[in-house]
Amino acid sequence: MTMDRRKFLELAIYGLGSVVGISLLAPIATYFLSPAWKKHIEDWVLLGETKKIPVGKPTKIEFIQRRKDGWMTVEEKRTAWVLTRDGKEFTVFDPRCTHLGCPYRWDEAKEKFLCPCHAAVFDVDGQVISGPPPRPLDRYDVKVEAGKLWMLPTLKEKV
Repeated sequence: MTMDRRKFLELAIYGLGSVVGISLLAPIATYFLSPAWKKHIEDWVLLGETKKIPVGKPTKIEFIQRRKDGWMTVEEKRTAWVLTRDGKEFTVFDPRCTHLGCPYRWDEAKEKFLCPCHAAVFDVDGQVISGPPPRPLDRYDVKVEAGKLWMLPTLKEKV
């Protein structure tokens, strides 16, 4: 099969146009899709100095969590309940009930966590005493470094 000059030039123009188009489109597509390909790594969040957390009494702590959302860094004001029995070992509870995610509170007089939505009651260690919750209060991983309490804002695996 022979190709005339006109057909050859037509194919060459289409081929060259395709190469130029793809070379321009590839960086643009990479720019817009790159945040979706990045693996998200959670950062530890500072909750405060350990010496400021009272021993034996659950304390509600507010903190700012920063997370990347595409190209933006989003700051969220969040809370957690912190408990220490000796000032060295710390437990940090998620502030939502394990039944339907309602916020619960610490009742000083009864020494229990109470959820107002469905009368759930948890003891000081987060174990279910009564009500419909299917499991104890969720916990976060914690670490203490140089007298400061750090929390990983991803809940531990539920067992």
